[in-house]
Order: sequence, then C-alpha cells, then structure tokens
Amino acid sequence: MSWDFETDPEFQSTLDWAEAFVREEVEPLDYIVESAYDHEDPVRKALIPPLQRIVRERGLWATHLGPELGGKGYGQVKLALLNEILGRSACAPIVFGSQAPDSGNSEILARFGSPMLKQRYLRPLLDNEIGSCFSMTEVQGGADPKVFTTSAVRDGDEWVITGEKWFSSYARFASFLIVMAVTHPDAPPYQQQSMFVVPRGTPGLSILRNVGMGYEPLGTGYEAYVRYDGVRVSNDHLLGEPGQAFAIAQTRLGGGRIHHAMRTVGLVRRMYESMCERAVSRFTQGESLARKQLVQAAIADSWTQLEMFRLLTLRTAWRIDKHQDYRAVRGDISAVKAAMQTVLHDVTARALQIHGSLGVTNEMPFVKTMIESFVMGLADGPTEVHKVTLARELLRDVKPAPSAFPSEHIPALRAAAEAKYADVLATLR
Repeated sequence: MSWDFETDPEFQSTLDWAEAFVREEVEPLDYIVESAYDHEDPVRKALIPPLQRIVRERGLWATHLGPELGGKGYGQVKLALLNEILGRSACAPIVFGSQAPDSGNSEILARFGSPMLKQRYLRPLLDNEIGSCFSMTEVQGGADPKVFTTSAVRDGDEWVITGEKWFSSYARFASFLIVMAVTHPDAPPYQQQSMFVVPRGTPGLSILRNVGMGYEPLGTGYEAYVRYDGVRVSNDHLLGEPGQAFAIAQTRLGGGRIHHAMRTVGLVRRMYESMCERAVSRFTQGESLARKQLVQAAIADSWTQLEMFRLLTLRTAWRIDKHQDYRAVRGDISAVKAAMQTVLHDVTARALQIHGSLGVTNEMPFVKTMIESFVMGLADGPTEVHKVTLARELLRDVKPAPSAFPSEHIPALRAAAEAKYADVLATLR
C-alpha cells in the first residue's frame, strides 16, 4: 500500500460532508451541552441522538471498528483524515461513535471479554447507549504497573478487588469500569496484573471525588479518584487470562495514542485558524497585526509545526495499515505521542499571545487548550517515556564506530578517499 498525498474522490466527498456537518451542526453543541458523556443530561438527550442517527445513515458511525463489529474497516489513514475533522469539536467523537475511552474499551471487550460481557456491555457500548471507564493509574505510581497496589484475590468463583485508582476518566457517567489489579505479585513484573470489568453500583465501588482541570472549580470535573473496597466480581468478569493485563493494555493504548494524535491535528488547526483570523482583523500602531514581522514568524512557525505533525501522524497511520501490528510501529507511535504535546502547546500559546489580554480570559479557548496540551503529555503514557521508547527503537540497530574516532572523522574519511582514487590522483600529480 502507498499513499500519494491525495485522497480518492469518493472518500474526499465523505470528508467534505463530515467537515461541513461538524462545523455547522456539531461545533455549536460544545457551548450548550455540558457533557456529551452524561447520558442523563436532558439537553444531551435532545440534541445528540438525532445527529448520531444522521451519522449512522451516512455510514460513518464508529469507523474505527472493523467490519466484524459493524465498522467500515477504513484503515488508519482514512481514519486519520476523518479524525482531523472530529478533533475540532469536543462533541464530535461522540456524535460519530468514536469517543475515548469507549472506543478502546470496546476493542478490549471484543477481543478479551467473556460471552456474557459481550452480550451485556459490548453492543450497548458500541451503540453509545452506555458509557465506560478505564481505571488503571494510581496516585503513588501513575501509569507504572510495577508499583500498583490495587489487588484482586481469587475467592472461589469470585475475585475480590481492593485498592484505589486515580484519574479514572468519566467514571461518574460510566455503566462499568475496566480496572487493572495485581493478581500475581510473585510473577515477572509485566505478568503480575489482571484486568476486570466492574459494573457501576457493585458494593464496595465508590468515587471518592471528581477532579477537574486547573481552570475548573473544585469539586467539578470528569476525572475520578475511585476506591475499590472489597469489590466482588465473578470470574467471567475477567478480561483475557490472569496476568495478561499489561499486554491487553498495550493493545488498547496503541490505537488510542494514534487516534488522540489524529484528533489533535484538528484541534491544532483550529487554534492556528484563530491566530490567522486575529492577525488580519486587529490593527495597532497604524497597521494590521498581519504586517508585524514577529506575528508573521509566529504564523509561519505554527503552520510548519502543524504540517510536520500532520504528516508524521499520517505516515504512522500508513505504517500501521501496512504492518497490521501496533508493535511493529511502536517507535513511530511514540514519536507522534511525544510530538503531540509540544505542537498543541506551542501553537496554542502563540494564538493566545496574538489575542492579547482577550487570549488569557475564559471568553476564548486558549487557556483550556493549553491545559489540554499538558493532559496530552500525560495521557496514555508520559511524553518522557515515549521519548525513551523512540530512542531505544532508533538506537537498536545502530552499530558503534569501527575505531576510536567517529565514522564522520574527516582525516580518516580523507585518507580513505585518497586510497580509493589513488590511481587517478597519481596521474594528476
């Protein structure tokens, strides 16, 4: 498979429809729907399902899924082009049935869930009739499973889960949580954990508090601090085999990371567009901002960063389609993940600055998006870890210099060149 920097006309018409639909019908919802994840919100009930029906009729519902689960089987390149558009709006992923964390959780259920779990949770989740939560990280250890303390102990036909989880996104709206717990503490480090489905309302499961971003008031927000106090689930709520949780999580997170990047391209583009609009709209010191050299530099740098990030994301998507194995593209995904935070942060910061005092207020989206850039640097693994992963991949096949001097040592290269062309040089001297 190759990608020639053009989209086939039929799919381009699909993208054109999706872009107009998102801009005209979906983006306005961001300002009146408090949370698209809250299925009980009357405003959400009234406005989002009708748009979801339109998306279904267009055949664009849950396009990240394979045909066996009712998706289109588009492949990652087409998903990247579509997700760029969805990234413009907070509500768009839900309107198109591809929102995190439900998208990754449905993949886990489809691949590792028992028949009972698939019947009870998978289809309603795919249809966005219910929501879910991925409950993995902990206060003391972040995303490092080697130091997790939440445990699950087998008791007959049940597992008893005890511990606390931090930053469990959208737990307050979830019908079930997928939790990662230590079941085999004496096993090798990445085979100690298992993964379970815990239905909301199970005795012993409680949300200690909801946590918001830095710009939100205390007591609000969608990240949850969750306690599992002797929570009992039957053995058929185990996902995969005992000790397999880390491998399952990596299967889920590989797709999640690249899809985050795809949507981030769209969000960065929106910040860039606002910067350009401000530059040609605002006048100061006798001329428009667009004529100021430092503003021009900010716009040029932002466009370059955006386009480089977009092309890296599309190339990574192309490689995933080619190899059909996230592990084979591990370094590429890490590169995209590491770049995502920087590009979103830098372009948003420039847009904020060009908007002046208005840019730092809650009347513009920049402060919120700046915080979101730091969230992108933490979600699905910290940026620092992904840089280490990428470096290891890049250095794995690099051979040491053959001598004490580097391969680019000029005296040695000159001597080798003179030896190679000695016969020719001899006739010229």
